[in-house]
Amino acid sequence: MRQPKIITTVRDYSLSLFLSDLVAGITVAMVALPLSIAIAIASGADPAKGIVTAIIGGFFVSLLGGSRVQIGGPTGAFIVVVFGVIADHGYDGLILATMMAGIILLIAGYFRLGGLISYVPEAVISGFTIGIAVIIAASQINDFLGLSLSNIPADFVEKIAFLWEGRAGLNSAALFIALVTLVLITALRRLFPRFPGLIIAVAIGSALVSGLGLSADTIGSRFGELPNHLPAIALPQISVDRLVELLPSALVIAFLAGVESLLSAIVADRMIKGQHRPNAEVSAQGAANIASALFGGLPVTGAIARTATNINAGGKTPVAGIIHAIVILIILIVAAPLAGYLAMPALAALLMITAWNMSEPHKWRNHLTLPHAEKFLLVTTFVLTVVADLTVAIGVGVAIGLALRLRDSNQSPDEWDQPER
Repeated sequence: MRQPKIITTVRDYSLSLFLSDLVAGITVAMVALPLSIAIAIASGADPAKGIVTAIIGGFFVSLLGGSRVQIGGPTGAFIVVVFGVIADHGYDGLILATMMAGIILLIAGYFRLGGLISYVPEAVISGFTIGIAVIIAASQINDFLGLSLSNIPADFVEKIAFLWEGRAGLNSAALFIALVTLVLITALRRLFPRFPGLIIAVAIGSALVSGLGLSADTIGSRFGELPNHLPAIALPQISVDRLVELLPSALVIAFLAGVESLLSAIVADRMIKGQHRPNAEVSAQGAANIASALFGGLPVTGAIARTATNINAGGKTPVAGIIHAIVILIILIVAAPLAGYLAMPALAALLMITAWNMSEPHKWRNHLTLPHAEKFLLVTTFVLTVVADLTVAIGVGVAIGLALRLRDSNQSPDEWDQPER
């Protein structure tokens, strides 16, 4: 079934439901805003791209999606892919690859391929997710320590060696801000789990930079003032050669968007005891990625952490996700200049926490007890993600996983455990 969930939920919509969605939408917007900015910067894009993605992507995922409570936007899983595409093909190449991925997802939704997620081995998902987490954490060391290094190599091994050589440039003020933000995020999450602690922690860390006159980079000092409006719709340069060149990147973006969004929807189902419509969700991800690309945004997918925040804040229907997108748009129009004061070490701390959660440390002990074949699959996917390429990692991981499944044709699809990333 490809009918958007919003059509079902509005039939019995009421004022009490709207009030619940309103509170949840505002709450999740406060969480999504700093995350979207940080993810865009880590991806090699300017911070405004992250905000645009949260607005446009979040709106269409909720409007057309198959989950009652899914929240869409830019996520950490895409940082590695986006950074690589921008480095190899420029930002215009990323826009075209994202549009192509959107079309692929629309086709997948039309042919009802959403249910195939259950046949992707969980070891593959865990392997490349942990690998992405390691890469994200490594990419934030420069800002976390205030090293002010430029031209950092993209290759993981070379990057670590380069950062080690530049360790003498450590900025104690930047490290202080990063640690304060890290502690605040952790403390607020544990003490006030329903409170949008992310933006409070980043705001306090950033305020310390201005209030104490500390020497640390901010968004304003590095990127200038953010625009207070959405960009105009524009098409990227399209040619046959360009389409062929970007097809592998588009396939990876489509795969990640589909897997991450459906996994997030499955987690949401367990939290609300509901049932999402996988084909509607995949189709919505396709439309959202095309729309985001037209406005110059990043790839879009369902965001597990923001979806969980929406549920915990009382979100009941897709209206909460639409409100979240509208609130971010209002903030963009009214308070865009304030984003220039956000400190880069504070945002680095936010992404360090994001990377830690993506790695799902609570499951590491369980990974050690997996059958040898599953452990081999997980480790292989992880290593290839870190030292080779995400495209290779996914391709090899899925191929090995299918071979293992064919070896034991009586094995049922994997049961998903609830992740906390």
